[in-house]
Amino acid sequence: MNHHKPPQTIDIDTRLVTTGAVLTAAGAVVAGTGMVIAAAAVFAAGRRMIRAMDVPPAQQAAMKWQQAKEASRAGIQAWQSASDTRNGSLAR
Repeated sequence: MNHHKPPQTIDIDTRLVTTGAVLTAAGAVVAGTGMVIAAAAVFAAGRRMIRAMDVPPAQQAAMKWQQAKEASRAGIQAWQSASDTRNGSLAR
């Protein structure tokens, strides 16, 4: 005896699937809108903070770069001076 079972099919309620897709799309739109509003608020706060600074960021960066160059130069001079002193005492 050969018993043949008919293949089982999945019964999907398309209304529920459609409703889920619509709600997901609506949620994505709401989330995107929220991210845009939050980004605009952060950007505006950053601009206000920069405007309130006594020294603009570009000028601060230039000053720090100059300080770093001077510190590097001073370190090199100190190293060379110490090296010359050490080499001079060894030569005697």
